[in-house]
Amino acid sequence: MDWLLFLLLLLTGRNGLCQREEVCSKSVINSCGDCIRSGPYCVWCQQLNFTKAGEQDAVRCDTQAQLLGRGCKREEIISPENNLSIVKEDPLSASFKQQEPVQLSPQKISLRLRSGLPTTFSVSFKRAKGYPVDLYYLMDLSYSMKDDLENVKELGQRLFAALKKITEYAQIGFGAFVDKTVLPYTNTNKEKLLKPCDENDQQCQAAFGYRHVLRMTPREDEFKNKVTEQFISGNLDSPEGSLDAMMQAAVCGNKIGWRNSSTRLIVLTTDAGFHMAGDGKLAGILEPNDEQCHMENNLYTNSNEMDYPSVGQLAMQLEKNNIQPIFAVTKNVEIVYKQLSKMIPKSEVGVLSSDSKNVVELIESAYNRLSSKVTLTHDNLPEHVRVEYTPKCNHAGPPGDSEGVCDNVRVGEEISFDVTVTASSCMEDQTFTIRPLGIKDTLTVTVSTYCECQCVDPQYSSHPHCNGKGRVSCGICSCSERSIGQFCECSIGDKDERTLRESCQRQNGTECEGQGDCVCGRCKCHTTERGSSYHGDFCECDDEHCERFMNKLCGGTGRCNCGKCECYGGYEGSACQCQVSEDGCHTLNNTVCYGRGTCKCNRCECEEGYQQPRCQTCLGCTDPCQTKLNCIECLGFGSGPFKKNCSVACQSIDHVMVDQSTIQSKKCQQKGSDGCWIKFNLDQLFGVDNYKAEILKQRDCPEPPSIIAIIGGSIASVALIGILLLMLIKLLLYMKDLKEFRKFENEKKKSKWAEADNPLFQNATTTVTNPTFTGE
Repeated sequence: MDWLLFLLLLLTGRNGLCQREEVCSKSVINSCGDCIRSGPYCVWCQQLNFTKAGEQDAVRCDTQAQLLGRGCKREEIISPENNLSIVKEDPLSASFKQQEPVQLSPQKISLRLRSGLPTTFSVSFKRAKGYPVDLYYLMDLSYSMKDDLENVKELGQRLFAALKKITEYAQIGFGAFVDKTVLPYTNTNKEKLLKPCDENDQQCQAAFGYRHVLRMTPREDEFKNKVTEQFISGNLDSPEGSLDAMMQAAVCGNKIGWRNSSTRLIVLTTDAGFHMAGDGKLAGILEPNDEQCHMENNLYTNSNEMDYPSVGQLAMQLEKNNIQPIFAVTKNVEIVYKQLSKMIPKSEVGVLSSDSKNVVELIESAYNRLSSKVTLTHDNLPEHVRVEYTPKCNHAGPPGDSEGVCDNVRVGEEISFDVTVTASSCMEDQTFTIRPLGIKDTLTVTVSTYCECQCVDPQYSSHPHCNGKGRVSCGICSCSERSIGQFCECSIGDKDERTLRESCQRQNGTECEGQGDCVCGRCKCHTTERGSSYHGDFCECDDEHCERFMNKLCGGTGRCNCGKCECYGGYEGSACQCQVSEDGCHTLNNTVCYGRGTCKCNRCECEEGYQQPRCQTCLGCTDPCQTKLNCIECLGFGSGPFKKNCSVACQSIDHVMVDQSTIQSKKCQQKGSDGCWIKFNLDQLFGVDNYKAEILKQRDCPEPPSIIAIIGGSIASVALIGILLLMLIKLLLYMKDLKEFRKFENEKKKSKWAEADNPLFQNATTTVTNPTFTGE
């Protein structure tokens, strides 16, 4: 029992866990306006003579409790409070009576807020009885919906009867869609465009994207006649252009016939999925959907020029035009449309039977779910404004910063929401709208903030508090010309104020580092919160912000001076946390950190590259075998780049020539300037550049080359190359001659000599015939 009493006292006490602690986080405060902009709980004391000698005017800014504790009178405290003004608050309507009903109250509110301080107001909502309903029936007329169309033609009477149960003022419109009339969505053959159905179907209309068939009408017979005139159409792929159709139905309000005061419903019936933004690329359609109305002669004219809308675009336009969609779909695509419904506020999904006979019951059920769920939300908020909703109803959803939800709200039942608005920075007359989704009624909220103090100051300009050289503004002096200072006590004479103030700035920085006042060109430093004073020519120093050790300033073993600890005797370290000792820094050869570091706080702080704990090795240093090679060469063998000034350049090396090395720490083998390999061992002594070297007397020098062999080999090589060149030339000439000879032989075989006798030729032999000779 005792512990329960203790817990109760703890929770209800002045400093209990459940009480919010008011804190004023100040930065640079020079005026009352700076103060109230610093935080929601910062207030200003305008009482004269409130500050003590050496105190800056910033002490006037603190929480109310702190200022009262310092002696400021309650009536002298400036603390702007949030102000709420209801500009318009028409009473809620009970029912619809041929006039604009009021379902949301108030309608206009003006808020004047402290930055960071929230304010809460109540918003009431009541569903008016008999509120008009506009229902637009949007049907998929692709070939697979043939049976459904026949049932829809007989739907009018039942659908109007169901709406009459809800309201006397119901209207119905009708629209149809298939898909874009381009490949690969629709067969673009001319005959197929005119009749995309099967050849056996006589009643088939030409392919189209979206057609508005019937404007909103309260007449049942008109609905029946228009729907009866509709025939099935067709396309190629399974997804349809339903998003195209819904977008046009949403943005073409005048053509559809939406009324200003009505519950607007789109009932989408289909048995297939939907195309969305990006799918148009398949048909080479790259222009994004512009969310504008493009309807002529009741047809969507830009169907083949613009891409499908995205789900986000469609959701935004449906919300903007207060339209609530009902997706009446078959079982095979139920999951797809339930996912779509999650991205579209105030939408419902119902499962349609294969022939759409249950569509009336489905619409009735979906409407009841939509109308009984009230979601209060807002449009785009001004920058730095945050809103939170807390529903007050029987079936309330959780508080949220984007919306508040009440479910199962009956007609005529009044519910309310607590709306909390917080502005985190200065602003003037910024507005935003709060409204229930799917309802036309709105609440316009105008937000302004207090960023300057409304002080009641003395009217005369030469106040005694300011030495007669200025006026009082919110308790502090505003000096006249030629006077400056906290109380206008300094006359600047011939100098201008800017020159005097620049002399109080270090490197053109803040005046007196923000820790003092510039009085006649010199800094007059303020006192710190702990009572000590800032010091330095520019008030840049204080003795309270040094390092701490064991939660003590400078470990309690030193004093703080201008941000640095000055340690007492026997102590050292940045916070005087260590006793002066070198025990932990001694090495095996009785040196401190091998001369390659300093001992602080009983630990070695090594020079760059050397490793703790004793600074013995350097992992990041250049290899001494390379850096000391020139010195080893000149010290051991009198050669190399340093042979002329070896004693001066190589003072850091103590060397000895040996036949066999005894040093094991660093073994080196390097090639000297004359090509000989030098072997030597190094041992680093005390300090950074101090070595002991053992140099082997014997060098490994390569034998000199044989001059005769080089000359003989060169001559032989030249001769061999010459012979080879001659043989190559001879071979080339032979090959050329051979080629020419073979060509001659071929041409000789092809030639044909003439067989006719030369008329100029006379044979040397003459034959004479005896005419009397008979041959006997």
